[in-house]
Amino acid sequence: MYVYDEHDHSIIADRVEQFRFQTARFLEGKLKPEEFLPLRLQNGLYVQRLAPMLRIAVPYGMLSALQLRKLAFISRRYDKGYCHATTRQNIQLNWPQLEDVPDILAELAEVEMHAVQTSGNCIRNTTSDQFAGVAPDEIEDPRPYCEIIRQWSTFHPEFAFLPRKFKIAVSGAQADRAAIQFHDIGLQIVKNAGGAIGFRVYVGGGLGRTPVIGTVIRDFLPEQDLLTYLEAIVRIYNLNGRRDNKYKARIKILVRAMGAEAFTQLVEQEWLQLRDTQTLLTDKEIKRAKSFFTAPAYTKFDDLEQLAPIHGVRSNNKAFSNWLDHNVQAHKIPGYRAVTLSLKPTGVAPGDITDTQLETIADLADTFSFGEVRVSHNQNIVLADVPAAELFTLWEKLVAAELATANIGTLNDMICCPGGDFCSLANAKSIPVADAIQREFDDLDYLYDLGNIDVNISGCMNACGHHHIGHIGILGVDKKGEEFFQIQLGGNSSNKAALGDVLGPAFGSDDVPQVIRKILDVYVQHREETELFIDTFNRIGITPFKEKVYAKTH
Repeated sequence: MYVYDEHDHSIIADRVEQFRFQTARFLEGKLKPEEFLPLRLQNGLYVQRLAPMLRIAVPYGMLSALQLRKLAFISRRYDKGYCHATTRQNIQLNWPQLEDVPDILAELAEVEMHAVQTSGNCIRNTTSDQFAGVAPDEIEDPRPYCEIIRQWSTFHPEFAFLPRKFKIAVSGAQADRAAIQFHDIGLQIVKNAGGAIGFRVYVGGGLGRTPVIGTVIRDFLPEQDLLTYLEAIVRIYNLNGRRDNKYKARIKILVRAMGAEAFTQLVEQEWLQLRDTQTLLTDKEIKRAKSFFTAPAYTKFDDLEQLAPIHGVRSNNKAFSNWLDHNVQAHKIPGYRAVTLSLKPTGVAPGDITDTQLETIADLADTFSFGEVRVSHNQNIVLADVPAAELFTLWEKLVAAELATANIGTLNDMICCPGGDFCSLANAKSIPVADAIQREFDDLDYLYDLGNIDVNISGCMNACGHHHIGHIGILGVDKKGEEFFQIQLGGNSSNKAALGDVLGPAFGSDDVPQVIRKILDVYVQHREETELFIDTFNRIGITPFKEKVYAKTH
């Protein structure tokens, strides 16, 4: 993973002291709230319903064991002993005191972490596939390019105050696990006929009040042109994006208003003027970025020999066998596996993790996975490089730490925003609904029979829970001061990107689990052999689900 140089250390240290001074001035009444607002936002600090919230940057989701231990210390010292993993692979603290935030940022800087540009109208944390570098279907490791984008975008003077927030995701695998078509810019690594690396460029994707699937504006962008082309896109957006209405300020609105063809023409014209600038990537710079993401010291294993010790165990241990089937993924290096630690046990808010668990994971990372972990888009944690022969030993330790829930990919492995329990923008509490669904569907064998189902829950139209792209999406709405939940079906965040269709009128929170059960009954009734939920929905459409859910009973 990337290691700071002296310039990085100096920049972040200066930012910490700058924000310490700004915070002190605000607390002394020398800065008005509206003056402090952009300053705190670009340092990751929000004012939430009950307390401030600090969003900590985790570039492309990678964390070292040292950083995990620091997060554990900060959670214990400055918060309530836990933190939250987000869909942008960041970490959030929900209960810090405003006067403590500069000290928290100083603690983070000690382990090469920060909260810069995790909020505000700027280019946010660049995200990627949680299996980057180890996925068997990978075309090229996306992390070096994510790091190049991070360095280019951080404190970029021209893009510090964009019309609205701006999000970029990069996928280097054949399967899209980073939802690139729902970002302001999505980059898919591809190879041309000559084998050269480049990018397919999507622009104008996004969720929120106006969900849009991104448009391809370039099928192949040579890798050396990555930053010049990104700069051209963001410059056109910065010059032409609306600033009079924040609900119409995202680049997706601009692309739609101008038309994709006209927008692309402006980008291409701007790009021609930028191609020969210093932003053009050299082979030396690309190699420098790649040097931080070299393969760890893998042992040369025979895959079958590594698996042999666990075969006998799994045949006599159903819980371990289930975990192997659902939480363990293939690895491009023989004898290794990637392991997902579920942060979705019943009774815990999806994505929450305690200080003790953070320290346990740090120890496990040191023992089993070269001292590194990843935060996933699905709000889980990944140990990316586990020797297959060690899987049972690892599982036993995860069981003891309550991190071995074997539900990855199932209905209960849901994405869920903090909702009305924390967020001042939310219309409804999403966490209790997630808990009710998990308790209603607590039979793992039933969940395994259903197969992969993405359930996404948002507490408001801002869609932080990505409800538009869940196979089953749940949106909290307010009706005359009461919480209701609208159901959407058919969303998809993968290569076959799709936005969900609204099922019909909303339901009270107590009704949601039974509505989900009726939806699943329709799926089970109509599916063909091992057909997945999303495939059944795409084949039969929404009508059978609607008829079942809204059928009148006598």
